[in-house]
Amino acid sequence: MKPLAIFGGTFDPVHIGHLTVAWEASELLDAEVRLMPSRTPPHRATPCASAEQRLAGLRAALAGQSRLTIDDREMRREGPSYTVDTLRELRAEQGDRPLVLLLGEDAFAGLPAWHEWRELFRLTHIGVLSRPGLSVVRSEILWREITERRVANPVVLSHCPAGAIVELRVTALEVSATRIRELLASGRDPRYLLPAGLFADPALLQPYRR
Repeated sequence: MKPLAIFGGTFDPVHIGHLTVAWEASELLDAEVRLMPSRTPPHRATPCASAEQRLAGLRAALAGQSRLTIDDREMRREGPSYTVDTLRELRAEQGDRPLVLLLGEDAFAGLPAWHEWRELFRLTHIGVLSRPGLSVVRSEILWREITERRVANPVVLSHCPAGAIVELRVTALEVSATRIRELLASGRDPRYLLPAGLFADPALLQPYRR
C-alpha cells in the first residue's frame, strides 16, 4: 500500500529547502507527501506570519504540481499542535495504511522531549531526513528506543502500518527560514531561496518586511 508521509513545520515562510526534501522523500518512499503547517507549535516561538498567511504561502508555493499537497488540520485546531494528536486522527482515517512522519535529524534527536513521544512508534514510521556532513548527537534514551526499529530499505515501510525508522539521504541545502526573515526585514530580496509562487503576490511576504 502506498504510504502517506507527513512533513510538518511552521513554514514561516516556506522555502526551497522544505520543498526539496519533501519532494525527495516522496520519491524515496514512493509516497504521497502532505505538508502540514502548525498553528501553535509547542516547542518554538510564535511564527511571524499568521496561520492564514502561512497557509496562503504554502498554496502559492505548491501550485502547478500534484506530488506534494497540504493538510491544514493543525491550522484548524485550537491549542498546541501536538504531533501525536494529529497522528491519532490520521490513523483513525487511514486504517492500516502506512504512515511516515518525516523529521530532520535535529528534530529527531530531540524526540524524547515531545509530548507522548513513545506513542508515535505505534502510530507511524519515522523517516529521518539525513543530510551529508551533518552530525547530530542522539541521547541514550533515544538510542534504546530506536535500535530495534531501524531498517535500511525504505520499501519495508510499505508493508506494515507503523513502527520502523529509516534514514532518507536528501540533498543538503543550507537555507533557513530565520535567515530569509532577516533578509526580508532588511529590505533585501531572497529571490532564489523562496519558491517563485511567493513573489507573485506581494502580500505573501509582507509579514516579514519592516
